[in-house]
Amino acid sequence: MTRGTIWKGYIHFGDTDVPVKLHAAIKEERIQFHLLHRSDHEKLHQQMICANEKTPVPPEAQIKGFEVEEGKYIIVDPAEMEQTTPESSRMIEVHEFVKTEQIDPIFLDRVYYLAPDSDISASGYSELVGALRETGVEGICTWTMRKRSYLGALKASGKILRLNTLRYADEVISIKALELQEIPVSEKELKIGSDLINQLTVPFQPQKFENEHQKRLQKLIEKKAHGEKVVLLRPRILQPTASDQLLQVLEASLKKAA
Repeated sequence: MTRGTIWKGYIHFGDTDVPVKLHAAIKEERIQFHLLHRSDHEKLHQQMICANEKTPVPPEAQIKGFEVEEGKYIIVDPAEMEQTTPESSRMIEVHEFVKTEQIDPIFLDRVYYLAPDSDISASGYSELVGALRETGVEGICTWTMRKRSYLGALKASGKILRLNTLRYADEVISIKALELQEIPVSEKELKIGSDLINQLTVPFQPQKFENEHQKRLQKLIEKKAHGEKVVLLRPRILQPTASDQLLQVLEASLKKAA
């Protein structure tokens, strides 16, 4: 596989197979810390400790079990687990197409790019992108990758295809489970709130925002690396706006945004 390619396969729908390559669409850059022994700064290693014997248990003595009740387990060995692993496949099977606006964002999980596989005659790729873009639909599909089965939505994004993994319905918590109470809002509060939102509405420009936490962490590390003293600041605690002060706060915010 070429650099950056995670997986290769085919998009299959109807009698059509489109060869594609899967690429990550996001990167997570987080400052990573290691756990060290305070006395000598040596790295610490995790061990599995038997809760009964209080001693480390080597990997060859470990087994997996599903707890059916407190202290009682069903033991599943690796060979039995292997039987549940989905069959390896290179096919992204498109089962149906739905309008993009019908997919609630709460179901969206991880996002990937699907590029045409230049190592194979990538016929049909541009046609599929154009058709999805023209009709405003996404293909609901399933596939297997690295011994896991996925549900996803295939959509056009400019001149390329994008593949979102989707959460299954039983993974999404219904809003009804929160048992939220209705909170009355006056017409004046609604009008001021709407005016404030309209004044602050601009085109989406994600590059305007940076991860301030990561920047502060990096600055802290750089200071300590240069032997500078770090001053510990007391965090500012914000108090929630009282319900009887909401109207005044909205009016003040509207004047400030004007």
